Amino acid sequence: MGLNGWDGRWELGSGLLRSLSFVVDLVYPPGCAVCGVATGRHRGLCPKCWSVMRFIERPYCEVLGVPFAHDLGPGLLSAAAIANPPPFDRLRSAAFHDEPARNLVHGLKYRDRTDLAPMMASWMLRASDGMVERCDAILPVPLHRGRMLSRKFNQAAELGRHLAQQSGKPFLPATLLRIRHTRQQVGLGAKAREDNVRGAFAVASGHENDVFGKRLVLVDDVYTTGATVAAATRALRKAGAADITVLTFARAIAETI
Repeated sequence: MGLNGWDGRWELGSGLLRSLSFVVDLVYPPGCAVCGVATGRHRGLCPKCWSVMRFIERPYCEVLGVPFAHDLGPGLLSAAAIANPPPFDRLRSAAFHDEPARNLVHGLKYRDRTDLAPMMASWMLRASDGMVERCDAILPVPLHRGRMLSRKFNQAAELGRHLAQQSGKPFLPATLLRIRHTRQQVGLGAKAREDNVRGAFAVASGHENDVFGKRLVLVDDVYTTGATVAAATRALRKAGAADITVLTFARAIAETI
C-alpha cells in the first residue's frame, strides 16, 4: 500500500476518534473533577477548586515531608523524624488531605472514579522529588483478597499503575501481599492502627528478587498516622529492600511547622 493509502487510513482514524470524543463530551460534558462544574476539558479542576488545592511544596522535612513555615536550609529534619525515625527512607505527598484533595481521594476510592487516577498520579510524580525517576520499581500498598472482592479494585494500585505508565518504571502489583485480613483503619487511633496492621504484609514467594537490593517506591492514596505504610515497609526491609520511598497523593497535616 502506498503512503497515500496509509495517510488516508490515518486521517479516517483520526476523524473517527474526534467524532467519538465529541459524542463522549455530549453524553459526559467535561467537568471539574471535584465539584462537577463545566470546564473545557476532562480530568481538570475549575479555577475555584484549583485556587484552594493545597499542594505540598518545599521547604519540608527531608524524611517525613512535613512542610516548614520557613526555609532554614537544605537537609533539615523535623522533630518527629529525629525522635521517631520511620522504617522507610522518605515520605512524599502531593497535597494536603483537605478540600478538594479529599473529594478526589473519595471519588477514586468509594465512587469508582478510576478516571481520576492519571491526573492524581501526575501530581504524585511531580511531588516525588525525583525518587520515581531514580527507583527500580513501583509497588502499591495491597488490599487483602477478601476486600478486593468487595471493592473491585485497589485505589493504590490504580495510582501506582499510572505512575509507572507516566514514568516508564516497572510496576509490581503482585510482589507485596496483605496476608492477613485487617479492620479498616478509619476511626482507629494511632496505637490501634499499628496493632491492626502489624505482621499484615509479606513479599510473595518467588518475588524476592523484585525487592532485594532494590530502590522502591511504595504507593498509597493517603498518609495519616503512617501505620499501614510502616508495616508494609518492614516487610520490604525484611526482604532486603535497599531504599524505600513512600509516595501518597494526600497526607493529613494540621499545619506547617
